[in-house]
Amino acid sequence: MCAGVLRHHHQLPRPGRYFPAQTHLEKAFSWSAGDYANIELSFKVAYAVGMMGVGRVIDRLGTKTGYALSTLLWSLAAMGHALVSSTVGFSVARAFLGVTEAGNFPAAIKTTAEWFPQRERALATGIFNSGSNVGAILAPLTVPFIAAASANGWKWAFLITGGLGFIWLVLWYAYYEVPARHARLTKAEFDYIHSDVNDMAAVAVETQPKISWGQLLRVRQTYAFIFGKFLTDPIWWFYLFWLPDFLNKQYGLQNTAVALPVALVYILSSVGSIGGGWIPLRLIKGACPLSRPARFPC
Repeated sequence: MCAGVLRHHHQLPRPGRYFPAQTHLEKAFSWSAGDYANIELSFKVAYAVGMMGVGRVIDRLGTKTGYALSTLLWSLAAMGHALVSSTVGFSVARAFLGVTEAGNFPAAIKTTAEWFPQRERALATGIFNSGSNVGAILAPLTVPFIAAASANGWKWAFLITGGLGFIWLVLWYAYYEVPARHARLTKAEFDYIHSDVNDMAAVAVETQPKISWGQLLRVRQTYAFIFGKFLTDPIWWFYLFWLPDFLNKQYGLQNTAVALPVALVYILSSVGSIGGGWIPLRLIKGACPLSRPARFPC
C-alpha cells in the first residue's frame, strides 16, 4: 500500500488547469495539450512494454530484491525529471518512469500470494491497490505547495517525492522476508498462510516449471483478465491524467474548487477497491468455488 502511495505521487496531471506544479511546467516548456498528451503517451507505452517482461524479472530475483530494485529505479526516474530542460527530455524521463514503475503491481501481487492464503488474497489486493488512490489524493494536497515555494519549486517537487521512495526502500529491505525465511513467523502462522488445499506447492515455488507466453495465451482466464483491464484501465488513466482539465473545461471549476470532486473520485475508488476484494472473500467463506466470485454469486 505504501508503495502505491509513493508511486502515484509521481504522476503528472494535466498541466495549467489546477495544479500549480503543472502551471510552472507549462510555462517553462511551453506545453500545449498535444505536447502533454504525447508526454503521457510515452509513459503509458513504456509502462505497457515494461509489464511484458518485469514479471519474469520479479520471479527470477524474488519479491524482496525485485521490489527493491523496482523501487530504487522508479525513485531515481522520478528525481530525474528535475534534470530535464526540454519537452523531449520530459518524454524520456516519463518513459523511464513508466518502465521502472511497471514492477510495482507484479511484485505486489506476488508478495500478496506469498503472505496470504488464496481465500484472502482478493481483499489483500484491494487494500494495497487502494494505496494508489491515497497517493492520488495526497499529491494535489502536497506537491502544489512545494512547486509554488520557489521558481524551481517544480524540480523540488520531483526530488522530494522521488526521494521518499528511498525511505520506503530501506524499510522494505530491512523488514520484509518471504514466509519460509522470516525469523519472527510462527509455525501456526506459516501453516495458516499455506492452509489452502492446493497451496502447499507454493512453498517450493522455485521447483515449479516455468510458464511460457504461449501457455498463458491458451488459458481462458488470461483473456478474462485482459478484457477486464481493457474496460477499466482507460477510465482510471483518464481520471489520473485528465480529470482536472475535464472539470475545468466542462464545468468551469478552477483552483481549489477542483480539489473536492477529484478527491471524492479517488476516495470512492478506494472504497471500491477494498470492497471489490471483500466481496470475493465473503463469497468464498460461503463455500463458493474460487473461480466463481469474479463472475456471479453462488
